[in-house]
Amino acid sequence: MDTIASLFSFITTPVSWVIVQFHTVYGKIFGPDTGWAWGLSIVSLVILIRICLIPLFVKQIKATRAMQTLQPEMKKIQERYKNDKQRQSEEMMKLYKETGTNPLSSCLPILAQSPFFFALYHVLNGIANGDTIGVINQSLLESAQKAHIFGAPLAAKFTDSASEATALGASLTDVRVVTAIMIVLMSASQFFTQRQLMTKNVDTSVKTPFMQQQKMLMYVFPVMFAVFGINFPVGVLVYWLTTNVWTMGQQMYVIHNNPTPGSKAQAAYLERLYKHVSHAGKTRRRSEKTIIKAIVAKGRDRNEAERKFINGLTKAGLAAQADGTVAKSDAQTVVETAEDGTTTTTSAAAAKRQQPKRQSKSQRQTGGPKAAGETTSLSKSDEPEDAKPSGAARPSAPQAGTGGGRSKAQSGQRKGGPQRPKSPSKK
Repeated sequence: MDTIASLFSFITTPVSWVIVQFHTVYGKIFGPDTGWAWGLSIVSLVILIRICLIPLFVKQIKATRAMQTLQPEMKKIQERYKNDKQRQSEEMMKLYKETGTNPLSSCLPILAQSPFFFALYHVLNGIANGDTIGVINQSLLESAQKAHIFGAPLAAKFTDSASEATALGASLTDVRVVTAIMIVLMSASQFFTQRQLMTKNVDTSVKTPFMQQQKMLMYVFPVMFAVFGINFPVGVLVYWLTTNVWTMGQQMYVIHNNPTPGSKAQAAYLERLYKHVSHAGKTRRRSEKTIIKAIVAKGRDRNEAERKFINGLTKAGLAAQADGTVAKSDAQTVVETAEDGTTTTTSAAAAKRQQPKRQSKSQRQTGGPKAAGETTSLSKSDEPEDAKPSGAARPSAPQAGTGGGRSKAQSGQRKGGPQRPKSPSKK
């Protein structure tokens, strides 16, 4: 571990300088040798780093959603070229290039903060060994060695022996109790963060191997934190616990205000947005306009929650506009989305005019009134004689001796003999 940490020694001096500056401020409040001064300095370092990493976090969200969108296409490529791994890789890279997606973008925040993590580990390990490092001189080193967090020194580890704990001015029991509690909290926060992502902010309409991988990581990451955590100093555990809590809160904010399309979080968000918009008659924030604009632009590709939102606005007499705003639909067109994704654009007045008039019982029995210009007559060769209405005049049967031999026998009649009368019930 020391070899890995030494690879990031180029950032050790900046990290130690930031910790010292925060320690100067907190030392005036809590005392320079207290665990509060040094512990809060580490917490402030984490907050400062995570604030700087917010743009990378936004890219991570976009990359993760783009990967979720591409999962069906990736699965098709895998099935099509399952026997040709090289062609499969080429098609995958082509798909990434066409869509502008980078699979490594989802790992950017972790990769970006790893140098700070190892630099902090290097600093705390130097404090445990009594070595000055970075801008931490001898006086600051002695002050850090005296600092305890709930009875555990900053440089103490769960795997330390009783003699090592005594050398740092603490008992082995205090060190192991404090480190065990922090490891459990660190693993639990990681598990809750990943579980929140899988249960609320994943498109449930698409079942792909990517979701199975994320579900597996939900259990793998906490175990990894627990295994490696027993070798981390207390100060590093403070660092990781703080960054996990920050990630959990940051993700909760994103899920609540900008959920993934097709997820349970989106359905809950659109329900809240519908209640507000139907009550106020307008949107209140730019983020709401952005989401409504994206829903309108989807057209027939809307999911169930989005169709329910648009139809709800329609029933409330409102219409979602292409720019993301909401306006009254009395004199405007209203877009209704059916279950199959088809859209119908009408207005309230037109919809009322399009309703057919109620027909009387006699009209329903006779087939209703004929529309203007409708052709009801058939050609003589196509229309059977007995298909005419009962009220129409029927030609009389030819009488014997009056030229009946010259006239052609009608359809359904016998030739040269007495004709069988037609049944009035048959047509």
